[in-house]
Amino acid sequence: MSALERLGLAALHRIDPETGHGLALKALRAGLGPKGGPVTSERLRTRVAGLELPNPVGLAAGFDKNAVALDALAKTGFGFLEVGAATPRPQEGNPKPRLWRLAADRAAINRFGFNNEGMEAIATRLERRPSGGVIGLNLGANKDSADRAADFATVLRRCGPHLDFATVNVSSPNTEKLRDLQGRAALSALLDGVMAANAGLSRPLPVFLKIAPDLSEAEIEDVARVAEETRVSAIVATNTTLSRDGLTDPQKDNMGGMSGQPLFERSTRVLARLSSLTDLPLIGVGGVGSADQAYQKIRAGACAVQLYTALVYGGVSLASEIAQGLDRLLERDGFASVAEAVGTGRTDWL
Repeated sequence: MSALERLGLAALHRIDPETGHGLALKALRAGLGPKGGPVTSERLRTRVAGLELPNPVGLAAGFDKNAVALDALAKTGFGFLEVGAATPRPQEGNPKPRLWRLAADRAAINRFGFNNEGMEAIATRLERRPSGGVIGLNLGANKDSADRAADFATVLRRCGPHLDFATVNVSSPNTEKLRDLQGRAALSALLDGVMAANAGLSRPLPVFLKIAPDLSEAEIEDVARVAEETRVSAIVATNTTLSRDGLTDPQKDNMGGMSGQPLFERSTRVLARLSSLTDLPLIGVGGVGSADQAYQKIRAGACAVQLYTALVYGGVSLASEIAQGLDRLLERDGFASVAEAVGTGRTDWL
């Protein structure tokens, strides 16, 4: 991390978290972020669900909800980007305050509730996206929708032509009853609709499914079966958790989904279990804040990883640091590629 980035983070941490996040996006758009582009090497290049990635370290959804900083983010070290979540109609989300930094735990709690400018505004920005990168969109549903399952397909039809992949997000804890769509019957019906919409695109996309870390063993098994039956391309494991295990920060009891370091173990165990149930590619998310943690996710069964909350504490340059460190760890252990390392440490997490 540069001295300028360190000073910027220190200043942002002195103000309201959501305001600070908005200023961070503005700083990126003003050209104050990294400019080197994705970190890559023969060892880091990998293929996930048909996507050619320069490295397996991705930006998770939520950092750039409205796709306003695509050009700036394309110049960072990330191997791929996911923006959103996008809903058919704009919505304000839940009342503020709705984001808390838990500095003592290197974590965050949010209850945003899919606040975004809607698919039309986001699609317009995606139409002008930078060339050459891998960019996906997290699909969401409006809180007051009469048919939430249909909302996912609606967003995909509108934005799909400008994307490399799309992620069905039924795992946010901040939209009432959204997680109910993770049940086997509801999830199957929802994904059938999304896959039908995807088949109707002139260029069908890899469709990912993002799940919660709070599923039971039986629910994890159901997710794996439904994902295979509906032919999604990958599973993203996991979203934020409602658990407060391991938290010490005074703000730990605020309502919402918790992300960051305390989620690492829980999410990695779900990832490893899924890896033992399905051959679908898995994207490991939750608590990734270092090259070693990215490597552990990969060895637990992930083909690629994503991060977001760690950027609050490590800055956007963290993506390059993690990718470079991952390259060294793979070389140290004799792996010629990311793919060779996938799942080699799964049993440590089961």
